[in-house]
Amino acid sequence: MSKEETYDNTATVEVERGQPRDAELPVGEGMAPEGLGCHSGSEMEKAARMAGNSELLDKFAEDYPQGPHDKPQSMCPAFGSLRVGLRMRRTATVLSGSACCVYGLTFVSHFYGARRSVGYVPFNSETLVTGKLFEDIRDSVHELADPEKFDAIVVTNLCVPTASGVPLRLLPDEINGVRIVGIDVPGFGIPTHAEAKDVLAGAMLNYARKEIEAGPVQAPAGGKSDRPTVALLGEMFPADPMMIGAMLAPLGLAAGPVVPCREWRELYAALDCGAVAAIHPFYTAAVREFEAAGRPIVGSAPVGVEGTRAWLAGIGDAFGLPAKQVEAAQNAFLPAIQGALANVPINGRITLSGYEGSELLVARLLIESGADLLYVGTACPKTAWNSDDAAWLEAHGVSVKFRASLEDDCAAVEAFKPDLAIGTTPVVQKAKEMAIPALYFTNLISARPLMGPAGAGSLAEVMNAAIAGKTRMEEMKEFFEGVGTGDTAGVWEGDPNLRPEFRAAFQKKLDKQARAAKAAEMV
Repeated sequence: MSKEETYDNTATVEVERGQPRDAELPVGEGMAPEGLGCHSGSEMEKAARMAGNSELLDKFAEDYPQGPHDKPQSMCPAFGSLRVGLRMRRTATVLSGSACCVYGLTFVSHFYGARRSVGYVPFNSETLVTGKLFEDIRDSVHELADPEKFDAIVVTNLCVPTASGVPLRLLPDEINGVRIVGIDVPGFGIPTHAEAKDVLAGAMLNYARKEIEAGPVQAPAGGKSDRPTVALLGEMFPADPMMIGAMLAPLGLAAGPVVPCREWRELYAALDCGAVAAIHPFYTAAVREFEAAGRPIVGSAPVGVEGTRAWLAGIGDAFGLPAKQVEAAQNAFLPAIQGALANVPINGRITLSGYEGSELLVARLLIESGADLLYVGTACPKTAWNSDDAAWLEAHGVSVKFRASLEDDCAAVEAFKPDLAIGTTPVVQKAKEMAIPALYFTNLISARPLMGPAGAGSLAEVMNAAIAGKTRMEEMKEFFEGVGTGDTAGVWEGDPNLRPEFRAAFQKKLDKQARAAKAAEMV
């Protein structure tokens, strides 16, 4: 096996493991049953609790309350934390999990532009049960810990190691001056990949905050701001932090780092802020670290006229600024936002759903752009920092659904029959089957500016173009009418062999497994 030496390639690297070091390791009593993963829900959680991870899962339940499902409905949650680590400079990433999971996560991370290797510590039943897997992980980070290359190494337990109680907390805090950050991101404990970003961001902020408390730390690469700063919580379009900075300037403030950060020293600068803007409102662990550092949190974001007015007022309150100074900042930007919204109105009925966490902000912008928005579904939870957005939308006649399931989002499309459906891939598929124009939220909506004058009107062109494609969608549906769906999809010379008896036999097996699982829970 090669060591993590070619860090700039795009391979998954099995990190070389050295000889076991002497240690007394807790071996979990409830090992993860073979073949189970994040979609095994309660069985994996039960194994994790038996293995001594009850405190971890209780914390996850508090930070990220579950919705109607006990398993994710989007991509593997660990993709969120993996992406955060891969975007940080001088940061190595090591995964511990089933080979199929690691392959999928590595593939999707490179699909989304990762340009570095992902370390992988493989395991088998023996190393998992005996505790040797932990020794292999520990040896791996010792092999990787080169201060010339890295500031930090992030080690992530996926579902099976978490369910088996592999204790990353026993890893050293640092090796050769390289920080070691261990996190668990099981699909049976983290509902969305968006919230997994918070798991790693919170862990890094916690580490950085303790470093600050212990003594002097590195200054930001660009130097310390001469004005008080506002840290920005949540990944966003690159132009948005610059736009927010321009709106803060009349208040005598500056935009601080965006959390999740791009390098370790930015964590110090973020914690040194005067207030935190929770642009994405689900970063519960990160907020906890900022509050521990004594920083106030401001919810929502400067989107649209009313959103920008309220957000600037909230920032003014957080810094104790005079009302006249806040009004001056509002007057400097609100007319431009109003004009941009009026110049490119959106005409049509829309339903909106997604799992990025910015759904309510986009919804506010659509309403002020003139759209007839009927439904907003977000896979993320309701928090103190998006409650004002939810109240504003509901006051404008919008049905807001937190922890929305795929079934909720599809039902909204069926019920409202919008001119345009915005959502995740299966929602877009559902809409197009109904000859309704649809746009994928993550790639087509999140990848646009939303804040201030730059965000006003940025969505209108793509929205109106999609709505105008209704006739084309109807023509396509008519053209493909009769090709079948499900088992009968496609063009057949004769009738397809459906074999319903196979389906019935398999359903009996599923029903038997469900009854056994329910009986086990009652014991």
